Amino acid sequence: MLLIDYRTLGRSGLVVSPLALGAMTFGSGEWGADEAEARRVFQAYREAGGNFVDTADIYAAGESERLVGQFIREAGARDEVVLSTKFAFNGSASPLTTAQAGRGNPNAGGAGAKNIHRALNASLQRLGTDYVDLYWMHIWDGVTPIEEIVQTLGDLVRAGKIRYFALSDVPAWLAMKAATLAVERRAPAPIAIQVEYSLVARDIEAEHIPAALEGGMGVMPWSPLAGGFLTGKYRREDTTNTGRLSGANPFGQSKFVDRNWDVLETLKAVAKETDRSPAQVALRWVMQRPGVASTLVGVRTAAQLAGNIAAAAFQLSDEQMSRLNAASAPTPGFTLGLTAPAIRRMVLGGNDVSGWRE
Repeated sequence: MLLIDYRTLGRSGLVVSPLALGAMTFGSGEWGADEAEARRVFQAYREAGGNFVDTADIYAAGESERLVGQFIREAGARDEVVLSTKFAFNGSASPLTTAQAGRGNPNAGGAGAKNIHRALNASLQRLGTDYVDLYWMHIWDGVTPIEEIVQTLGDLVRAGKIRYFALSDVPAWLAMKAATLAVERRAPAPIAIQVEYSLVARDIEAEHIPAALEGGMGVMPWSPLAGGFLTGKYRREDTTNTGRLSGANPFGQSKFVDRNWDVLETLKAVAKETDRSPAQVALRWVMQRPGVASTLVGVRTAAQLAGNIAAAAFQLSDEQMSRLNAASAPTPGFTLGLTAPAIRRMVLGGNDVSGWRE
């Protein structure tokens, strides 16, 4: 039972484990696990104390939701599992599916009320349940007013079809506006944001993490291993190793840059000191960052899951965190630099004054 360091997700009473099981790999697909292996992954996660399972309506064209729902029923664990799924992508044009149906029904995607109700009803049917614990807007469509989104999702909370809602891959200003609107309207508010975050993807520290802390939202990182780059299996001299970053993938060649290779060298050095794998140290770094509530791990095999879960069994020292922070530090623009102690001292007459978030 390694995943028993439970915590609440954002400013809510929803209690989740520090590692969440991402089910994008459940079902057919290039990175998928067949039903038997997906079941083993689910069972191993539960045996380790995990209670937070995350899927989406478009993963494996709905097969992921079907499998997750089936596994929960088999285990008789509906009250124990925090079940989350997502809406927003139009299945016929999503980058996460292989379907290329071209132009389709515009109301079969997006964040409008019509699609939210359609998507949720379809997800509930595939999951075989009458409610989900956490419903994510997978991505903002750039069209629907945030007022409509907050109203619709709040109504679903009141109707009992979802317990909470959250936001994924949205601009920080949109997340903050949603949280503010909910407070002003005394309505249910988003309790989390799900964004890419890793040693080689730290841009969310400029706006998203401060917004989450201010707005009462827990941060839920996805791709904490940067699509497998931080496992150390790729080499600067040869990036053709079989894996998610080989061939067509959502990241393209963006991870194979000089700065990231340098970060990887520091990561490997810390891993050697701690007698842990680079992947475990990379996960542990994310788990120890401010604002992070629960970190998503997506695996194809139970063996991979066991390696990831081991990240919950140790702590990185302050010195090791400092080295990793320094090696991976994003180049600060003026706005990000405003949070630096040197700027505060300058503004506050040479006094080293701490902020309330510290």
